[in-house]
Amino acid sequence: MLLMLRPKGASVAASQVRSLVKRLLATETASTPAEEHYDIIIGGGGMVGTTLAAALSKNRTLADKKVLLLEAAPEFKGFSASAPFHNRVSAISQSSIELFKAIDCWTHIEKARCKPVKQMQVWDANSDALIHFQHDNFASDVACIIENNLIIDAAYARIRDAAPNYKVLNKARIQCVSLPGKSGEHNTRVQLQDGRSFSCDLLIGADGANSVVRKQMGVDVLAFNYDRMSLVANVDLNIEEGCDNSVAWQRFLPSGPVALLPLSDKQSSLVWSTTVPHARQLLAMQPSEFVDALNEAFCRQYPRLEVADKALQALNAFFGHQGSQHQRQYPPRVCGVQERTRATFPLGFLHASSYVCNGAALVGDAAHRIHPLAGQGVNLGFGDVRELVDTLAAGAYAGFKLGDSQHLIKYERKSLARNVPIMIGVHGLHSLYSTQLSPVVLLRSLGLQLTENLPPIKKLFMKSAMG
Repeated sequence: MLLMLRPKGASVAASQVRSLVKRLLATETASTPAEEHYDIIIGGGGMVGTTLAAALSKNRTLADKKVLLLEAAPEFKGFSASAPFHNRVSAISQSSIELFKAIDCWTHIEKARCKPVKQMQVWDANSDALIHFQHDNFASDVACIIENNLIIDAAYARIRDAAPNYKVLNKARIQCVSLPGKSGEHNTRVQLQDGRSFSCDLLIGADGANSVVRKQMGVDVLAFNYDRMSLVANVDLNIEEGCDNSVAWQRFLPSGPVALLPLSDKQSSLVWSTTVPHARQLLAMQPSEFVDALNEAFCRQYPRLEVADKALQALNAFFGHQGSQHQRQYPPRVCGVQERTRATFPLGFLHASSYVCNGAALVGDAAHRIHPLAGQGVNLGFGDVRELVDTLAAGAYAGFKLGDSQHLIKYERKSLARNVPIMIGVHGLHSLYSTQLSPVVLLRSLGLQLTENLPPIKKLFMKSAMG
């Protein structure tokens, strides 16, 4: 029998190679950390995303969940009540205020600054039609005007209280998403543009109208531009001492609505929706020219439709004193505009055909976007937050996985039932007031005045629109 013998030197060399390979593999494993897993990842911050994180942290059933908030913006610098008013504000409804109270954000906001709206006047530039919104004997506010940054600041205060379960990553942009149903994996995977990746049971898209999460979900979207822009600014008012600036004013001009929302006793926030060329013209005006143009927008006499005026007179006569109980008033005269607060943004409509899928859900502008004329955009988003947190808590208590689409569909149904009628109504208002055709002017004028003269319908409209 022949014996095959290896030289002693070859055996030592092979042993050294195996040892080297083991060290290299160990080094590679140590330098490549395991993918971090979270129960919930919120893609996108802003008002809705941060409020959602705060709401999750305050829910008893979900408070122990591990949550990651991915914020594309740099680290939030906080809010100072002594600084000038920011030019981005929101008209917050009573239902949204109740949400803030439930998650311990409202006291933070009240202690800083916010301005209650006691009443609102809306009127048509092409007829005498107008409507006033206010609660009986001013028992409750119509809305509250709050700076967007203050809402975010209040939400971050709650998120900090929830550490270390809650983590915020800034300058974190989502590159791609792998969903359980499509990838064959059990969890959702999120990869950032900087190469980092995470996994989660549920990914929530709060990343705005251009949502990456929504695109990765592959849902159909109805979206179009209005070919309009909104100009925002903070303006100074000529108000006598002792007078309370607590009225929101909105006038429908032929080019779009212009609104003044109270910020303080002497300042208001302007939201002027108009054509793109006109918005750019307003943005380029000198301050004195801009102030003159704004005052003219609220006081100028536009061409009237005689048949509409006669129809309104007959309608008011039919209702007797009810038709004349509210006379048109004009807002305080604007005497200045705050420096560097004028800005514009495009207007459009968007609605996702579905808000959920296995391992993911949408909230806020990622799911829907509407015209700002009724101030309902962010309030719809806060409604999504409330419905989603309630649904997740009920599902977790019943033993469902957070990303289970069979349970998430309950959130979708509730949100659709609330959002769609408001979105259709706001789009309808925009369409009605975007034309000067005589039959349309007559129809909208009669509708507005009829709502004013019928308290039950008016209260129903207020309840639906203002929570």
